[in-house]
Amino acid sequence: MELLEGTKLTLPIFERDNLLEMSNPISCSYSKVDAGSSLPIRHTNNKLCNGLAVDAKNEQAAISTSAGSATSDLKGPTNPMVTALLTDMYQITMAYAYWRAGKHIDQAVFDLFHRKNPFGGEYTIFAGLEECIKFAANFRFKDYEIDYLRSIMPPSCEEGFFNYLKGIDCSNVKIHAIAEGSIVFPRVPMMRVEGPLLIAQLLETIFLTLVNYASLVATNAARHRQVAGKSKLLLEFGLRRAQGPDGGISASKYCYLGGFDATSNLDAGRRFGIPVRGTHSHAFSSDEISERSLVYANKIDKCDDFVSLIEHWLSKIQVAEFFHGKFSETNQSELAAFTSYALAFPTEFLALVDTYDVMRSGIPNFCAVALALQQLGYKPKGIRLDSGDLAYFSIEARKIFAAIEKEFAMPGFGKLSITASNDINEDTLDAINKQGHEIDAFGIGTHLVTCYKQPALGCVYKLVEVRGQPRIKLSEDFSKVTIPGKKQCFRLYGNEGYPLVDLMIGENEPLPKVQERILCRHPFQESKRAYVVPQRVEALYKCYWAGKSGFKQEPLPSLDASRRHCQQQLATMRPDHMRSLYPTPYKVSVSAKLYDYIHFLWLSEAPVGELH
Repeated sequence: MELLEGTKLTLPIFERDNLLEMSNPISCSYSKVDAGSSLPIRHTNNKLCNGLAVDAKNEQAAISTSAGSATSDLKGPTNPMVTALLTDMYQITMAYAYWRAGKHIDQAVFDLFHRKNPFGGEYTIFAGLEECIKFAANFRFKDYEIDYLRSIMPPSCEEGFFNYLKGIDCSNVKIHAIAEGSIVFPRVPMMRVEGPLLIAQLLETIFLTLVNYASLVATNAARHRQVAGKSKLLLEFGLRRAQGPDGGISASKYCYLGGFDATSNLDAGRRFGIPVRGTHSHAFSSDEISERSLVYANKIDKCDDFVSLIEHWLSKIQVAEFFHGKFSETNQSELAAFTSYALAFPTEFLALVDTYDVMRSGIPNFCAVALALQQLGYKPKGIRLDSGDLAYFSIEARKIFAAIEKEFAMPGFGKLSITASNDINEDTLDAINKQGHEIDAFGIGTHLVTCYKQPALGCVYKLVEVRGQPRIKLSEDFSKVTIPGKKQCFRLYGNEGYPLVDLMIGENEPLPKVQERILCRHPFQESKRAYVVPQRVEALYKCYWAGKSGFKQEPLPSLDASRRHCQQQLATMRPDHMRSLYPTPYKVSVSAKLYDYIHFLWLSEAPVGELH
């Protein structure tokens, strides 16, 4: 059917995930274009464009104006695979539908949030913001990516759409977020993304990809830190068990943010400045020692036969009355391996002592080498336990170290470090603590980086406002009903200095004030409400990406700064919210005005049934 110029079309609004909008169908006008024109037929809606008629010519001009207008010199994301094309197919199909319907430049607001805290706990650590901002700063489709999209989209797609994609960037996008490393709670948006509907929609998949795992593993690391205690050294050893290279790099970064002290991952150490640690594996061996000499720690004197010195100390240990001849049959291959390692790293000697037998071979062999090093002025580091009853072995090892310090007058020997590994997880740490131990450091890998206890966080990215009109997603499951509109979020603190509640209010509502009585309501349960008189009010959002809006843009903090912020956040929380077993739920609320609007919108949009 041929349409006459000026004919009005009424197009339905296609919604995803049952998103509802209090608006009318789109009214579009058809414009005739000469057959020889290179401009595509466009459907425009003057009302949707704030009174400005947007035709193809003006639109292309807008594209050329915005192209290259990114307002930051930020480098791209850590992983070069994070590009505009790292997205789901439906993002592109929706983008085309928006573009064809003339909705693509409508101003929209999306919230990124999670619905439930992980690992059975009552808190989550927000991570991944820096990578999101770096992506936004460099968001652009490359020519070869456009060519690929053209090849997979239906032939009916207009060429103008692909030309449009070539010019888009995030210069018209604003991103407000809670600071990276902060404790966050369900329903409170970690990020608020504002911008043209098409562009903001295209950010969904990649932002979720960058935030979901980062926040999950940072939370896992924080939980391990909470159980281990502040005084213990926590080492991330998960690279070989991680879900691929990106999983390994991300785990190292965000475990450090969550409270770990070091990683075995050298590339993460180089990229992010994370301290690196490592000793040797069970496979390290040495049957023959070619170099037997070792220079003293003073760099002047020299021991010509370090091997004989070690054998001398081993014999002294074996005949010592305190040990009752227990160490008479140590493994010589293991001793040779320890000797070789000490010759290579006399200032960093830390030995893995469970290759053969911890008590009858590993520990006495280590002590012999450590005593020889200490005689030459070096300070040995300690041992690592990787199997067996870690708590028991640590206690026995500490007794031996203390006895040697006393027997041979070796100051500090009793305080040598004891590191434990071997599939340690949060529950293992708790059990070891209850059992009692002498472990100074824990090397944790598989259960930490794979988040074995819960493999996904489940963040979502939902449209909450378009063209200034709030949007709500309804569901029979209350946990999936969204909180509509652009919101401001605050953390209210009580008399004891602990946070009491996170409060969401509408964008134009008066800000909560200290010492002001505030009614805080559960978003969906009418009877759950309380008055709060805060002693401190903390605004949670800052603008981390302003595009060309002129908004003040917060600089991205360093990884170390985010790590410190994380530790400060954990320290401010009430202990019963943080405990692993049966934690007290933290309260998330909305203002009375926002509560009323949520339920007005809900009742307005929910269908009314009929009984016959």
